[in-house]
Amino acid sequence: MEAWKPAAPRGAELRNEAENLLQELQEHFQALTSMLNLKMEEMGNRIEDLQKNVNDLMVQAGIEKSLKEQMVRLY
Repeated sequence: MEAWKPAAPRGAELRNEAENLLQELQEHFQALTSMLNLKMEEMGNRIEDLQKNVNDLMVQAGIEKSLKEQMVRLY
């Protein structure tokens, strides 16, 4: 009775498919990471704008001094 031996060509084919799949996954992951970084930057900018608008409204309402005035006093 002969010992079972895996077919070398099929093994190489599977390895190539696995490598291709991993490469594709890495490319998708990098694209997703770039998109998330861009969205986070956009969100950060929007939050900063919102903070400025809220501060301006508070100054107009006489509730709080401007951020610039507060920052000058802190330093």
